[in-house]
Amino acid sequence: MPSIDVCYSPELLHLYELEGKAVVAVDILRATSTMVTAFAHGATDIIPVMQLEECRAYAEQGCLTAAERNGIKAEGFDLGNSPFAYMNGQVKDRTVAITTTNGTRAIRMSEAAQEIIVGAFLNLEAVAQHLRELQLDVLVVCAGWKGKFNLEDTLYAGALAERLQGEFEFENDATLASLYLYHAAKDDMVTFLRQSSHVRRLENLEIHKDIEFCLQHDTYNVLPVWKRDRLVNLKEFESLGV
Repeated sequence: MPSIDVCYSPELLHLYELEGKAVVAVDILRATSTMVTAFAHGATDIIPVMQLEECRAYAEQGCLTAAERNGIKAEGFDLGNSPFAYMNGQVKDRTVAITTTNGTRAIRMSEAAQEIIVGAFLNLEAVAQHLRELQLDVLVVCAGWKGKFNLEDTLYAGALAERLQGEFEFENDATLASLYLYHAAKDDMVTFLRQSSHVRRLENLEIHKDIEFCLQHDTYNVLPVWKRDRLVNLKEFESLGV
């Protein structure tokens, strides 16, 4: 039986063996939720990068550029990190290069894994089903906040553990703790998270609707995965026979 484990911060990745595993990279508020939304609204592919200048350079290749730092859209880019900015048709059939404070870093630091999947509550069941099919050991990599633990990504890890319980072994106590937290929160996650540091940070920026949207379960049936040097929607990718 494959296992599922949880890494609470990219800063802890050196403690884990990634080779041969499936990594689920998650940054609920808001990077991975935004990427899932972008694919649901027709983005062709997404290039996550770690630096602002690297992202800006992709504009010369005809890409849309998206950047966020400390919860705020960076100056001089087409898009920020709100999922609602990706719903107006602007990203349809386009490549988006994106850099964020935490989420893109978690993805790029996981490149040694056999498979990298972008997870959000918005595509929770699509991720769970793909993992059932892969039958690889799973590591959920929580983006956290600037290298530190955060609550919302941990709740996602718990939600995924709940979906896979009985089919995947729990590798260690991090998975069990995530599951217990999710059980405590799932009936009203908005209220549960209200005092969390990142929710308070975003609410100070008046991004209430983003928070509520990103906590919705199973809104989209899309599956962003890492292929070669970028993320693609696996369902579309396979249908093209690439």
